[in-house]
Amino acid sequence: MMKNLKTGLVIGGSIGGLLAARVLSDFCSKVLIVEKDTFPDGPEHRNGTPQAFHPHRITPRGKAIIDRFFPDYEQDLVSHGAPSSLNKIIHQHNQFGTMVSPYPRNDIKFSRAVLEYVIRERVRKIDNIHFLQKHDVLSLTASSETDRITGVLARDRETDLSPFPIEADLVIDTSGRTSKLSQWLVDLGFTVPLPDKMTANIGYSTRRYKLPPGKEHLADKWDAVNVGGTPGKTFLGAFSFIENQVAETILYRPDGVFPPSDPDQFEREIGRLPSPLISELISGLEPITPPKGFRVPCLFRHHFDQMVNWPPGLLVLGDAYSNFDPIFGQGMTVAAIEAELLYKELGRNDSDPPKTGFERTMLKKFQHVIEAAWWLNCAADLRWEGVGYEGAQPLKGIEFGQTYMDFYLKYATEKQDWKLYGLYWAVNTLSVSPKAIFNPEMVQIVLSSSPSGQNELDQLKNGNSLENALRDILPDFSEEIFAPEKMNKLEVRREN
Repeated sequence: MMKNLKTGLVIGGSIGGLLAARVLSDFCSKVLIVEKDTFPDGPEHRNGTPQAFHPHRITPRGKAIIDRFFPDYEQDLVSHGAPSSLNKIIHQHNQFGTMVSPYPRNDIKFSRAVLEYVIRERVRKIDNIHFLQKHDVLSLTASSETDRITGVLARDRETDLSPFPIEADLVIDTSGRTSKLSQWLVDLGFTVPLPDKMTANIGYSTRRYKLPPGKEHLADKWDAVNVGGTPGKTFLGAFSFIENQVAETILYRPDGVFPPSDPDQFEREIGRLPSPLISELISGLEPITPPKGFRVPCLFRHHFDQMVNWPPGLLVLGDAYSNFDPIFGQGMTVAAIEAELLYKELGRNDSDPPKTGFERTMLKKFQHVIEAAWWLNCAADLRWEGVGYEGAQPLKGIEFGQTYMDFYLKYATEKQDWKLYGLYWAVNTLSVSPKAIFNPEMVQIVLSSSPSGQNELDQLKNGNSLENALRDILPDFSEEIFAPEKMNKLEVRREN
């Protein structure tokens, strides 16, 4: 494959950064990942990922993309003791009832530390990717007329010597929710739109357990137990297994009412969940950690795509562009979809350097990915009193979305319809477009199934056709990013 660019530089070496580097490795002669941490020699936590102790997952969409970039990566997870979910029980409890079924796919469960280590080791084997660890990026560097980004200014964190420039043809910021990109652009004289913000005050606490003798069968039987919380009343709870027969339990809630990190209080709150199952499962397990808390005060969605003078030579990907409520497990999948879109665009852009406007094109495409995830996050978290929203434009269709998704979940749960229930989660994990459940035929079926739903349907239509009513009230979710049959045909060069 022709190398269109000489040097690509990635800021940040977490999952998004590793995926971005993998993409650039096929189009750049050299790729440099600049990371502020020192990477551990094994699957261990590091300071730069304080959220890594808590549960992580890759959705089916994200898994498929990562597997195309790193074929059979899940076998590497298995070699570190990560278990399969296949045919193990998944127990979902919500305010309308309970859904219980064997898990139908051979998905591998893991900790964040193991996943990041496995992918990082794959990236290390690609001969034109290099790591610069223990270095901070202090700013962007630009041409004399500030019409192109030419690299970054970096500094060694250990020696703290004078900053030095690193030149690059393309810089991608994947430094996550702590990104300083907005300020760097302002420092160069650019006007940056204000981001949308959701002040969710999210808190969660996680505790890990090992299986004592006589309890090993639990890891063979159970995949996951999810107990939905009631806004304003209870925490959400979840139980699952990761590598080496370690169980993890999490308590979660937005709205600033944080779950406890005191061991006794944590266990008491587990017992107060709407279902007793998690409390029963952890009874008799041996805690190997105290509960560890993590807080997310605010979620944001940047609008860099609206900058008419966005400088060539610069992109942003993953949580640095928009971040999401971690409980929904969408962040890594969004980064993976963005990486795949970038690979596709670079693959058909055979000019050197890429054509004028390439970067703005990518920012707009990434925003299509963000749109669905952000809207779904807002619809879920704004149910909780105390969660606030601030944006240049009002959120479109959120109240209807909240109401309809309750009707939909109630309909699927009460009818024990796994096809509809699975579609609900396929939407929430970005495997299919929200239009899969927000379409006239489905809305008609769901809302007309009860008197209260029929009343909602009548108000929605208000004399119009249902198709027109839905088009007017909902965001225009892009269909391009929800066409995996097209993306599956993407030819990705196997890493060395």
